[in-house]
Amino acid sequence: MRTARPLLAATALAIATTSAAYVWGPDAKPGKAASAKKPAAAAPAAACKPDARYPKRELRGVWIATTTNLDWPSKAGLSKAKQQAEYVKILDSAARRNLNAVFVQVRPASDALYKSSLEPWSQYLTGTAGKDPGWDPLPFLIDEAHKRGMEFHAWFNPYRASYSDDIAKLPAGHPAKKHPGWTVKYGGRLYYNPGLPAVRDHVTKVITDVVGRYDVDGVHFDDYFYPYPEAGATFDDAAAFKKYGKGQKLADWRRSNVNKLVEQVDQAVHRTKNHVKFGISPFGIWRNTSNDPRGSKTSGMSAYDSIYADARAWIKAGTVDYVLPQLYWPRGHKAADYRTLVRWWSDAVKGSDVQLYIGQGLYRVGSKDDRAWTKPGELAAQIGLNRDSKEIDGAVYFSAKQLLTNPLGAMDRVAKTYYGRPALLPLMEERGGKAPAMPAGAKADGTRLSWKPSDGARSYAIYQVPKSGKDCRTTDARNLVAVVSDPSYTVKSPGTYLVTALDRLHNESKAVKVKADAP
Repeated sequence: MRTARPLLAATALAIATTSAAYVWGPDAKPGKAASAKKPAAAAPAAACKPDARYPKRELRGVWIATTTNLDWPSKAGLSKAKQQAEYVKILDSAARRNLNAVFVQVRPASDALYKSSLEPWSQYLTGTAGKDPGWDPLPFLIDEAHKRGMEFHAWFNPYRASYSDDIAKLPAGHPAKKHPGWTVKYGGRLYYNPGLPAVRDHVTKVITDVVGRYDVDGVHFDDYFYPYPEAGATFDDAAAFKKYGKGQKLADWRRSNVNKLVEQVDQAVHRTKNHVKFGISPFGIWRNTSNDPRGSKTSGMSAYDSIYADARAWIKAGTVDYVLPQLYWPRGHKAADYRTLVRWWSDAVKGSDVQLYIGQGLYRVGSKDDRAWTKPGELAAQIGLNRDSKEIDGAVYFSAKQLLTNPLGAMDRVAKTYYGRPALLPLMEERGGKAPAMPAGAKADGTRLSWKPSDGARSYAIYQVPKSGKDCRTTDARNLVAVVSDPSYTVKSPGTYLVTALDRLHNESKAVKVKADAP
């Protein structure tokens, strides 16, 4: 059963006069300015037909890659102030376009962009692996996202140990240096062997450490499991296969190793903090119909056969909360048509509790190796196709660098066409949470709204009631004007507003109504 929890029924009836706020309902009490006699309750608003242009709940994210200083920091060795300023610039760019989630790479290759006793500091902070940058970036990265009402997903690469295969060059204390038997050299790089229980335990321990110590909202894996095939190279895991294969075929054993890690991490994350989400962004093609009748009508690399990633198994087992396939091809692509893959992944999650977001190839926009990407509207057209599928709960863009450069104006077109209003996050009931207490003490001083912090609230949603008085807040986001982290908001125009409290999973309280006057 999917997580589309029925939206809240009509808000509690409210009356507003001047700058005082009132909420009526079974548990509501008149405000101080109320007369002794309770006003007659207004008739419930007629049910509103949802406007598909303004989905109330939709994940809109961006990947922020740290590996090789791809997105952040822009280069190694920057000062703390410069690193912080660069990150804030990315988040402000995302916020302007009404994005509500960031996926930040905190472990590119068995290193850490946070203070860790298990793995060395990342070279992408200082230029030297293992060198202390003098501050712990992760609390800042998380807090800045939360200030903007965004979820923070900590992105880990599970098996990459080093971009060099020379163990001697690794910093002291590096797990691969302490346990060289865990590693396999392949294509000039060093990988942890997925077939070893000790490797799975180490990866799980690293992730559990982050979840336990930091206020992350999600744990995220990218598409790197067993390494992508290299011509003429062999991934030498024969000894592990002989020891642990137990009569399986090599390919089946490798897939089972990945599946075991996924299940182990899923359990560890939720055991540590149940509200933290766990998801994976697999390569966009599970299998082709030429490999398997259950596959997609495509002819590209098969993740199932080439990197031993079986996303269908994770969905079926429920060992992920979401999948985020990387669909970096345009519509009409001969080997991997975007439309075809959107339909396939929608079918793959249908009837499950697993949410589906689509990984969008923003970095491909403007690329001249495919004519479709030279068209400014291709990316927006893909979001339109996503919206046509009731199974798709959002999109994530790769990557932050292009969010800033905005090639061909494509991201602005997406924002203007589809993200004209903010959106709440899709509900994920199995991660718990509950609607916070309704905002209390709401008042207005001119156009500045304020209220008391609500117990259990991470943020607050602000809706502007249209002059017609028809309140469609419960059906879509047409009246949603902001999601804020602080219990105050300055409106852009006078009028009547609704304020609700949101917990970290965006369970939503009843609304209080408040009237903002002209300054």
